[in-house]
Amino acid sequence: MSIDFVFRIAAIGIIVAVLNQLLIRSGREEQAMMTTLAGLIVVLMMIISQISVLFETIKELFAL
Repeated sequence: MSIDFVFRIAAIGIIVAVLNQLLIRSGREEQAMMTTLAGLIVVLMMIISQISVLFETIKELFAL
């Protein structure tokens, strides 16, 4: 995992936080919640792909 991956997750977090605040201040709480959930799902999908790579590396390391 490179530092670029961490920066991507941080960038998504910052963008979601800004959008969330803008939507809440404009009175669209439901859309703010959906934006937050969408950002969370995107980050979780990114992390799941990295966990998959980790398991493959462990599998190759121990020759399973």
